[in-house]
Amino acid sequence: MLPLFSAEAMRAVDRRAITELGIPGPTLMENAGAGAARALLAAFPNVIRARRPVVIVCGKGGNAGDGFVVARHLRRAGVRVDVLLTTAADEIAGDAGQKLRELKRAGVRPQRIDDASAATRRLAGAEIIVDALLGTGTRGAPTGLTARMIEAVNAAGRPVVALDIPSGLPADGEPASWPAVQAALTTTFAGLKHGLVSGPGADRAGRVVIVPIGVSPAEVARNVDTFVLEWSDVAPHFPPRPHASHKGDWGRLLIVAGSLGKTGAAALAARAAMRSGCGLVTVASPASQQPIVAALVLEPMTEAVPETAAGTIGTKALERLRTLAGARDAIAVGPGLGMDAETTTVVRALTRDLEQPAVLDADALNALAGGLDALGAAKAARCLTPHPGEMARLLGGTIQDVQRDRIGTARDFARTHGVHLLLKGAASVVATPDGVVTLNPTGNPGLASGGTGDVLTGIVGAFLARGLDPGAALRAGAYLHGSAADVAADRVGEEAMIASDVIEALGAAFLGLTQPPASSRISMLA
Repeated sequence: MLPLFSAEAMRAVDRRAITELGIPGPTLMENAGAGAARALLAAFPNVIRARRPVVIVCGKGGNAGDGFVVARHLRRAGVRVDVLLTTAADEIAGDAGQKLRELKRAGVRPQRIDDASAATRRLAGAEIIVDALLGTGTRGAPTGLTARMIEAVNAAGRPVVALDIPSGLPADGEPASWPAVQAALTTTFAGLKHGLVSGPGADRAGRVVIVPIGVSPAEVARNVDTFVLEWSDVAPHFPPRPHASHKGDWGRLLIVAGSLGKTGAAALAARAAMRSGCGLVTVASPASQQPIVAALVLEPMTEAVPETAAGTIGTKALERLRTLAGARDAIAVGPGLGMDAETTTVVRALTRDLEQPAVLDADALNALAGGLDALGAAKAARCLTPHPGEMARLLGGTIQDVQRDRIGTARDFARTHGVHLLLKGAASVVATPDGVVTLNPTGNPGLASGGTGDVLTGIVGAFLARGLDPGAALRAGAYLHGSAADVAADRVGEEAMIASDVIEALGAAFLGLTQPPASSRISMLA
């Protein structure tokens, strides 16, 4: 897993490097800028032969110092460079000031820009623009000339390489209503920043290359409790199957799902569970709806249980459900259950009493809102997979509150209630009771379609039944769910994608675990 940093956590890494490891600040800056130049040359090798310059736009802080180092190393490699300053050279001090002096000694004379409109022609004439305006220490909306330069960079229509983070992008991933640089490539220093993988960063950062700064990976990752999933974190959970294995070796899952008008949710979860390698899947649904579920799925078994007048699972079903669960390895509860009062009672009782690990989603989460004590009394691991609306209902808050701090919200809830939680959305957040958080890098906006959450429920339920521990089941479930959506997007596009497309792409997603991906949006500088 790749460590993920807030702006403050990364500043702590820099402080430790200087005070404990004895690496001078200018050396860290030199390593960062030299690595960024290498990453730029690797991504755009033709820039050396280009007739147009690389235009590097610099502010006055540490990010500008990185830009000065990039300019010097590109110049040394034979690249034509122009450096534009948004502030007077004599106002640039500290490590950045030292790197500016070194740049001038190398024969590059930066030019002061007082008006963004004056830079428009030079930006439009660039082969590549390097964004060194603002770093991770900036808070709030850019103002003045810096804000206008961000707009000018975006309007130039040229590829942009951002240093550390695109200027204007919040480093900690919080929502923003102001402009930020649109980068084709971001070279981020030492480790990933929250803002590059969550919030608007997934759209603004482009490809992300992590550039080492001379601090060992172990030291960089010290005390980190937030990570980004990688292929290598998921693939080991799915080794080749022994030839002598049988269906009983691959888990027995009970899915409690469905109600009048919502049998499709039960069928989607069941199909996804089968496609996720579960040996035996049984769907328990209201008696009147069981024939419909059975007609929608072929491989899973179905069970009819007592129902309410509204066609939902009733309290008289509890004993039958407990008996069914006793012969299974894991339980999935929620898709299409409905919100009848009796059904809510059933969900809370199952959550509290079942001795098997369970994944709870959709209407099961709605049933738990106002009854979270059932989680504290649970006899086995409980995995919750809410979308932001369901998370808000569980907390009694608003979606805006959840989205403002997705990582903190998921971490706090998992710790407080002793559960494993997957908060769905772009860069889904997996939080475990020990406070460790992992973000999932796979998936696309095509998942914003009804039924895809039911697919995830089936996948996670299958992995629990197969014996993965709850945290691993959620992480692997999120990763493969997203990978299947990426495959489906290649086949049918994001606009036309539906939940069934994701299920049909699961086979390709599993095949993708047999070898590392050829490319990734996030990579380490070689």
